[in-house]
Amino acid sequence: MIKKIIITCTLVCMIVMVSSVSLAKTIDRGQRGHHVSKVQTMLKHQGFLHDSIDGIYGHNTEQAVRKFQKSKGLPVDGRVGPATMNALEKMETRYGGHGTERNHNGVPNKYSKVLTMEASGYSSQDPGNGKYTATGSRLRKGLVSVDPKLIPLGTRLYIEGYGYAVADDVGGAIKGHRIDLAFDSRAEALQFERQSVKVYIL
Repeated sequence: MIKKIIITCTLVCMIVMVSSVSLAKTIDRGQRGHHVSKVQTMLKHQGFLHDSIDGIYGHNTEQAVRKFQKSKGLPVDGRVGPATMNALEKMETRYGGHGTERNHNGVPNKYSKVLTMEASGYSSQDPGNGKYTATGSRLRKGLVSVDPKLIPLGTRLYIEGYGYAVADDVGGAIKGHRIDLAFDSRAEALQFERQSVKVYIL
């Protein structure tokens, strides 16, 4: 009988420990600290968060996480678990996040040149648009349409007010200093409207 009690207690303790580890790996609304700042920094670099980095996981950070999760085909729960964190870190590396020095405005200190371009927003939900780019990628935020004579496809970019991006698409109306920025929804694309932006070639 005593042996059974000991085994039961051991199992309960193991379950509690596993649960605690799982909870520790999940960053959720209401939390504060450097781990939240890290998430906010990656979201900001990739253009999903426009607020300041304050280390507080509030409403806007949660909404930014939801947008990121949706764009990557992850379960949309607004929480940063292992899968979401891995996806954030992977995209951060792809867009030059790790090891890239930036000034106080978030602009990379190292870039080959900067262009002033006329930008507009578009999405896969727009009438007549497909779900994939010219290179076969699923159209999503972080991919942009360019004139390949000016910016070769595959070029990594930093766009003020948008974040890190990759030149991955072309369009009939995108010539010269015109650039089309992909968004995850038609509403976001329309909200961006048309504006002049600085595009940093990395």
